[in-house]
Formats: sequence, C-alpha cells, structure tokens
Amino acid sequence: MLGSSSVYRRELLSRLRLAFEVISPDIDEAARVGELPRDVALRLALEKANAVSRRFPQAVVIGSDQVADLDGQPIGKPGTHEKALAQLRQMRGRTVVFQTAIAVVCAETGFSQVDLAPVQVRFRMVSDEDIERYLLAERPYDCAGSARSEGLGIALLESIESDDPTALVGLPLIRTSRMLRAAGIEVLA
Repeated sequence: MLGSSSVYRRELLSRLRLAFEVISPDIDEAARVGELPRDVALRLALEKANAVSRRFPQAVVIGSDQVADLDGQPIGKPGTHEKALAQLRQMRGRTVVFQTAIAVVCAETGFSQVDLAPVQVRFRMVSDEDIERYLLAERPYDCAGSARSEGLGIALLESIESDDPTALVGLPLIRTSRMLRAAGIEVLA
C-alpha cells in the first residue's frame, strides 16, 4: 500500500510491477521550528506510513517525503509561478540536496524501517529568460525546488549525484525494494 497522494510516487512504484493501493495519509506536513530538511523528510515519511498503517494494520505501507535543502534551509513546493521563479533564481549556480526519505511499516507484524536517499543537484547558471521559458513550458509548481528532472527541468541542471536515481523524482526504488524484501515482499517473485 502506498501512503501518498503524489502521482509521481504512484508512477514510480508501478515500475516494480506490484499490486498496490494508494491511500492519502492526510497528515500535517508542516516543518517544526528549527527542524532540518533531512529530519522533516524522515519524520514525514514515517508519519505518512504510520497514518495509513493505523487504518490498515495488516498491510505493508510505504510512506515517502522529499524536502529540498539549500544550505540547511527547506525549499518547498512553490505553488505559484512567482514563487517558482524566486526559487530557481535562488538556486542557480548552487547545489541543492533533495532529501528523499522512505518508510516501510506494517502495524500487524511490528515491521518498521526508515531511510534517507539524499540527492545532490547542481543547478546551472541560467538567465532569468531561460527560467521564465522553462516555467511557462512545464509549470512545475507542485514539486519541491521547481524543477522536474524527469522532464524539461533537466536542462536547468549541471549534475546529479545519487546512489538511487529515482530518489530525485520522489521515491527511491532501490531502497524501497530492499525494505519491501525485509518486510517479506519479494519484488521479483
């Protein structure tokens, strides 16, 4: 079971060819005062999984969250064109760490694992005009950091460093597969 309302995570999990249901966890996703981006991602991934697991205790539940981290400051989903423009201006020429957390839990068995898949993304020095063209073409207002690496946003990037290539899109499938195996679900069965 996937505890998420993200279409990106749903698409990624479907790559594993497992039957699963999607349940929105309906939790408060606000960061706590002084909470570091990596800690926000870890906490929210576990809270999402636990929220769904309480409703479906026999199910193995996956929760995930991602927080973009610019020098220890969270960069969230912009929601608007103006905020996306400001984010991309702030990030150009800099490295942003996308802190992607994954949690797998099952209330019935007591299984619970949580892990972090950080992705270092170096943004190119791009002009305001290029940023504007990108935003008008892709409208990435629903993703942390305002750049979809799986789409045209890749043109804004200089480099990506990660040991789990799907983590940047929102669900680290290498870790997910490993954690599902530990929970008793064999992906390749």
